[in-house]
Order: sequence, then structure tokens, then C-alpha cells
Amino acid sequence: MNDDGASLGTAIAAAPAGAADPSSLPETAAETSADRPWPLHVLSEKLKAHIERAPAAWVEGQVIELNKRGTMCFVTLRDIDAEISLSLTVWGTVMDRLSIPLERGSRVVARLKADFWVKSGRLSMQAWDIRPVGLGDLLARIERLRQSLAAEGLFASHRKKPLPLLPHRIGLITGRDSDAKKDVLRNARLRWPAVEFEIREVAVQGVSAVSQMRSALSELDRMPGVDVIIIARGGGSLEDLLPFSNEDLVRAVSSATTPIVSAIGHEADHPLLDDVADLRASTPTDAAKRVVPEVTEELQRIRQARTQLSRCVAQLVSRESERLTHLRSRPVLAQPIGMVTVRHEDLLRIRKRITTAMDSAVAREADRVLHLRAQVRSLSPQNTLDRGYAVVQTEDGSVVREAETVAPSSMLAIRVASGRLAARTVGVDGAPGQPGMSAPETSSKKRPTKKRGSVRQTESKEPE
Repeated sequence: MNDDGASLGTAIAAAPAGAADPSSLPETAAETSADRPWPLHVLSEKLKAHIERAPAAWVEGQVIELNKRGTMCFVTLRDIDAEISLSLTVWGTVMDRLSIPLERGSRVVARLKADFWVKSGRLSMQAWDIRPVGLGDLLARIERLRQSLAAEGLFASHRKKPLPLLPHRIGLITGRDSDAKKDVLRNARLRWPAVEFEIREVAVQGVSAVSQMRSALSELDRMPGVDVIIIARGGGSLEDLLPFSNEDLVRAVSSATTPIVSAIGHEADHPLLDDVADLRASTPTDAAKRVVPEVTEELQRIRQARTQLSRCVAQLVSRESERLTHLRSRPVLAQPIGMVTVRHEDLLRIRKRITTAMDSAVAREADRVLHLRAQVRSLSPQNTLDRGYAVVQTEDGSVVREAETVAPSSMLAIRVASGRLAARTVGVDGAPGQPGMSAPETSSKKRPTKKRGSVRQTESKEPE
């Protein structure tokens, strides 16, 4: 009261005749006290002055009550999204300007201004203008919201979550005992009898629809056992489906982690929930068919898959068996010892070739050695000695090549083919080719010596 009184105290109102001196009254409500109170009329007049300064405002709501009394009409408006209502007083002149008469349930916008009656202290809302909201206006408003949310990316395809192949438990948000609920349950259980449901029955139209649906959505989204959530409702007018185009509900669906299926109205209905949901179904029946697979179809697919798998396995086994047979028919596997035998034969052949080559080389070199030995022997002094020649050496070991180099009575060593003789010179014949001197007779052991110069007579001794 103090804050309001401070603002209201700035208003100036004349005090009625016979009242206390206005100069002695507190200027503001904050200055009043039990000893210095305001007269009631002062407060009422200050309230009226403050309310009259407030500007008129355009508001939107739904008509829930409509009473005509003469030239006046009393209307009760209710908020579109909240449980808040407000009573209006509409003059007959304002009602006469309407091209379409107001009815209960109509959605309107009205220009309201507060009016305070000083005598009774009653506050009322006066409607200076009222206009029905037509379908075109609602559609235009929804389209503007659609474009705004699309620009934010809430309808982008990359945000769409895939539905589970076979959901075990389905969350269902629908009206209380509605046909949409029955359609979803019946068709889903016909297609897959084992499917389970977590059902939340809420208001699907009216001022509490958005809050109840958001609460149910949040609850089901937090449940770990729920694989997919269906929001279903049967057909209805555009006004009935307005909660499904509410921005708060659209954002709640966009932020949910569980896949959401929208099954609102009929094929022609297209609320914003269809754009933000992960899957749009044309009807609740279509939602059940698209979320839950057909058990007979799945069994047929399983049979086809098993047949295909069996055929593929049989083909694989047959193909691998043929490969094994082909591998086993190869010589290396049919006769594994053959590989060793071939290598053994190769070794024997190579060894024989090497032995033959070595024998040939040895024989060839042996012949060469014999030839060289024969050559060496033919050039050897020993070979000359073997033919009957002898080598005469002096005492100092030098070979006697000329007879005149040997003095008479010199000791000589005579080498023959086998052994050596000692001899003494008895005479020298220095002229080659001249007849030699006759040597004295010697014992049978003495032998003649052959050389270029001849020693006429020597005395031989026994060989050493």
C-alpha cells in the first residue's frame, strides 16, 4: 500500500465541502498514519485519478460468458493459455459496430481501459473497441511463428531423431477417453501384441492444454523405458488445434531427447507440432502403423532372411568344398613326398654331375701331371745319366767340361746313373777328336768316362 500510495499521492483532488482542511492532510499515502489518516473519499479520488491516467491496452482472449442487459453487454474473457479471466463492460454502440455477433467461444481482441467508481469503490474494465479474431488472422499469426521458428533451425532435418525399429514401450499423450487413444491402442496391439504403453490423459484443447501436455511430455521424456512418444488428437476446428501451435509446446518438443511422433487431427490439419516432431503422422491410426511394425510382416521377413542366410551359407560351403577338393587334387597335396623325391633326384643328379666333372678334371690334370713329369724327366740330367753318360767333377765339386782343365794325377768324382766313382787322372788329351791314350789296365770295376775332352787315363776307386 505504501508504494501505491506514494504514486497516488502525486494526484491532486479537491476535498469536499465541510471536510478537514486539505492543507493539513498528508500529501502522500506514505505520510498517513493512525493519527493523520486520509478520509476515504481522498483515497478513492486519488485512485480514480491514477487509474484514469493509465493508457488503454489491446488484449486477446476467448469469450466464455456473454450477457446483454439493455444497451449494456457484460462479457467475461479468458486468457488463451492460462486460467485467468476478466469481466468487461461493453456499450451497445461498440456491439453494434461488429459485423458478426459475438458468441461464446469466440476469440477476440479488445481495447480495454480501467474505470473506477468512486461512490461504490468498484473497478471495472470498459471495452472501447472489440474485434473478433478471424481464421485468416489466426493463420497469419501461426505462419509468422512458423517462419520465426524455422529461422532458428527448430524444423531442420538434422535435428530429427530416428524412431526405434521395435519400440518396447510407447508413451502416449492424448485426450481423456478419446477416440485417438482408442485408435492408437487398437491398431498398435493388432500389429504387435507385445507392445506396452505409458499413457498420459490430458486436456488437448482449452487454456490448460499446453501446460498439461508439456508436463506429460517432460514426465515421459525422463522415463528410461519409453522408446518413443506419440502426441495424438482427433480432428477439430482451427481454434481447437491452436494449443498444438503454441510456441512453448513446440520448444518443449524440440528439446526432448525421446523421438516424438505428431498425430494431430486429419490429413489437412498442419499445426506447428507437425514441423518440429521427429515424425508426422496424418492420423492417430497412421501413427500406430508407422511406429509399431506388423508382426506377420516381420515374421515373413525373418523367414525370408533365414532362407537367404541358409542359401548363402550353403553356397559358401559348396564353394569352399570345391576349393578344398581342387587344392587336395594338386600334386603337392595328393603326393606330398613327391616334392621331396623331386628334390632328392635333383640332388643326386647334381651330385653325379659334380662327381663326373671332378673325375674328369682330376683325370685331365693327372694326365697333365704325367705329361709334365715326362717333360721334366726328359730334360733331367738323370735321364742323360740313364743313357750311359757320366758327370766328372773335381775335388772342389766343379764339373769338368774340358780335359785340359784337369791336371794329371788329379782326383776326380765320376757320377753315373746309379752311384758315383772316385778316380785319379793319369793323363790328359786336350785335343778333341784325337785318339786317346791307352789307359793302363784296371780292375774290372773301372769304367771308361765319356766327355767332350777325354782324360787319357784315370785311376778309379770304389764308389762312395
